[in-house]
Amino acid sequence: MPRRRRAQKRTILPDPKYKDVIVAKFVNNLMLSGSKSVAEKIFYDAMDIIEERAKKDPLDIFKKAMENTAPVLEVKSRRVGGATYQVPVEVRLNRRQALAIRWLIRYSRMRSEKTMAERLANEFIAASKNEGSSVKKREDTHKMAEANKAFAHFRW
Repeated sequence: MPRRRRAQKRTILPDPKYKDVIVAKFVNNLMLSGSKSVAEKIFYDAMDIIEERAKKDPLDIFKKAMENTAPVLEVKSRRVGGATYQVPVEVRLNRRQALAIRWLIRYSRMRSEKTMAERLANEFIAASKNEGSSVKKREDTHKMAEANKAFAHFRW
């Protein structure tokens, strides 16, 4: 946390192909060690695979996958009188988006397909159908928040 003033949010330019800021954020998170062109190629190849397999607009499937992966509730640790409670809190919109991006990338990297573009495409398709590991992660997060609903009065 900064002591002086709040850090300024940087404006992210939309990506060149789809003219979408969320796609640009996704590509930036997908990027490893500054190789943005490689990350863009992986993402656009994944979109081509989706279009080929699903016969639908790949951007719609991507948006649906993001929507199905984004959590509404999460738990935060709160220390009250020597005990630590997991307090359920609502997730802000930009954190919701960031978590969805992070989970989609993490669980697509853990898949067993040969290329990263195939993994990403399959994770998007699975998430758009409310299946897959990234959607399971969201469900687990919601279950944890539901289980700790009794501590909701500790919210700050």
